[in-house]
Amino acid sequence: MTSGDNAVFSRRNLLRIFATATVVAAPTYAKAFGLLRGSGDIRQVNLISGRSGESINAIYWIDGEYIPEVCKEINHFMRDLRADKATKMDPHNFDIIAATHHLLDTNEPYNLLSGYRTPGTNAMLRENSRGVARNSLHIKGQAADLRLKSRSVSQMARAAEACSAGGVGIYSRSNFVHMDCGPVRTWGG
Repeated sequence: MTSGDNAVFSRRNLLRIFATATVVAAPTYAKAFGLLRGSGDIRQVNLISGRSGESINAIYWIDGEYIPEVCKEINHFMRDLRADKATKMDPHNFDIIAATHHLLDTNEPYNLLSGYRTPGTNAMLRENSRGVARNSLHIKGQAADLRLKSRSVSQMARAAEACSAGGVGIYSRSNFVHMDCGPVRTWGG
């Protein structure tokens, strides 16, 4: 191993320590679109949950690699609070959340309304709302319903659509945007 390799190794380890401790570091992306293509050095999510009172502001990806420990923390944060169950979320959904947040140019954390849902929770929500899909990507850990006070639903939806990385559901009456890492499509208004 050369001294240059040691410097990279030490830098990566140092960044992993910071990320695991969820220390905030400002990501620098040439373009948010490049983030989805893997050209950024650091990716981070900044989320709060009004339901649980929890928050997470964590670097989950460094130099082309997801950080498993941090992804587990995000999985727990995005758990089904009604059933108190977590699943392995698809990290590509984290990428969409991070990219749209960057495009919106705000420091305000996303308010997570819904991440993972157990089949039972999804069925219960479906009984009470027309807007809940039977085979929701929430059940597969591939979706999040998000809100920002400082940005409109249409601004958030445009940012998500610009990523061309998954589904974007616009729920103007309920003041949130659904973002998933499934097929590219849009609905709602």
